[in-house]
Amino acid sequence: MQKTRKSISKRFKKTGTGKLLRRTPGHRHLLRKKSVKQRRRAGSSKLVAAGQRADLIRGMPFA
Repeated sequence: MQKTRKSISKRFKKTGTGKLLRRTPGHRHLLRKKSVKQRRRAGSSKLVAAGQRADLIRGMPFA
């Protein structure tokens, strides 16, 4: 029986073309001391690198 790794499914989202999106770190707290540029970039999602994508998709068989 295949099982989904819940920790992976909570942190990553699969796009329609099969790529994975991840949140940018550093946007939860202590935002006052970060520059506007850092805060703006941390607010958007990024694509997961190609070398890590296969292992993560294997952990999310039903996504």
